[in-house]
Amino acid sequence: MTEEKRRSTKRKRGHRRRGKSAGAAVTNNESSSVAASCGSASPIRSSSKSSSSFLDKMKAKLSGGYFRMLNEKLYTCSGDEALKYFKEDPSLFDVYHSGYQEQMSRWPEQPNDIIIKWIKDRSPSLVVADFGCGDARLAKSVKNKVFSFDLVSNDPSVFACDMSNTPLDSSSVDVAVFCLSLMGTNFPNYLQEANRVLKPNGWLLIAEVKSRLDPNTGGADPNKFVKAICELGFTSTSKDFSNKMFILFYFKKKEKQKSKDIEWPELKPCLYKRR
Repeated sequence: MTEEKRRSTKRKRGHRRRGKSAGAAVTNNESSSVAASCGSASPIRSSSKSSSSFLDKMKAKLSGGYFRMLNEKLYTCSGDEALKYFKEDPSLFDVYHSGYQEQMSRWPEQPNDIIIKWIKDRSPSLVVADFGCGDARLAKSVKNKVFSFDLVSNDPSVFACDMSNTPLDSSSVDVAVFCLSLMGTNFPNYLQEANRVLKPNGWLLIAEVKSRLDPNTGGADPNKFVKAICELGFTSTSKDFSNKMFILFYFKKKEKQKSKDIEWPELKPCLYKRR
């Protein structure tokens, strides 16, 4: 082999070695690029979860805002106005009750549970009227015949109406229940309707938010509240102040009714603070 051929062979071998090195470099760069892209996938997923969590929080805040608005509306308008309001957009009633249930879940004890137990401890033949029934849980929990009333009906068993004007006959029920439902500015009209539909010696059960009947925080005097209902035609049989969230009142309708000019105390709205 001549000297020139040997030089040519060396040059070719050198080219091949450089080509392999270049190929390896490209492969390593590609691997680095893939690794970098895989490494960036984790922050993307994390960002997605973070966005989802943020949206959930925003939805919860919006839902809470709607609930506070609707709650204030119900406490500061008449029953007739509230009925018209929800007739225009019945879906708002679902928004309200979703927020209401969320608030109730924080209470250590539910007034509805106490009322349900009270009814279960008595005859199943007693006819009950549930004023402001919500999801009609009382009717679903007892064997008694229960007439359920609220502003909107999402259940065939619930009558949508203004609670001051129900379709019940006079002296037709044994128990009338108001569980956190004396919300309208015309709440005395609801109690007058309960008096109309109750039989003589019938029961009136009221659960009310404690702050509304606490003079120390701007609420009404509970004694004046009881006095007004007694003047309507009832006898107060017992009061339960033991729960820190609500008060329970038990009344019986008098057999003989006397009409009186009643001085009703003003019940302050139960408004929730923004969080």
